[in-house]
Amino acid sequence: MNTALAAEVFEDDVVVSLARSMAAANKRARELGIDVLQTLITITQCLLNGSTFWQINYGPKEYIGQRGGDLIIAIDSGDASLQKVLWGQ
Repeated sequence: MNTALAAEVFEDDVVVSLARSMAAANKRARELGIDVLQTLITITQCLLNGSTFWQINYGPKEYIGQRGGDLIIAIDSGDASLQKVLWGQ
């Protein structure tokens, strides 16, 4: 089962694009001091000027009663290049 699943995963363009983008975003988040395993991660696929990118948000797991402080990283879905980094207030 694992071998069949692996083959299917690598043939899915969306899965591969997201995995590459997550790896790039996680690397940048760690460089900025974020403990990726201790955050709530949300992902949004966005389209801007004909380009598709993944917006990856790193926020606190215990977010009730908190404002801001999230790290948002936008990664190009085609080549997994960093597009922008935003810190919430």
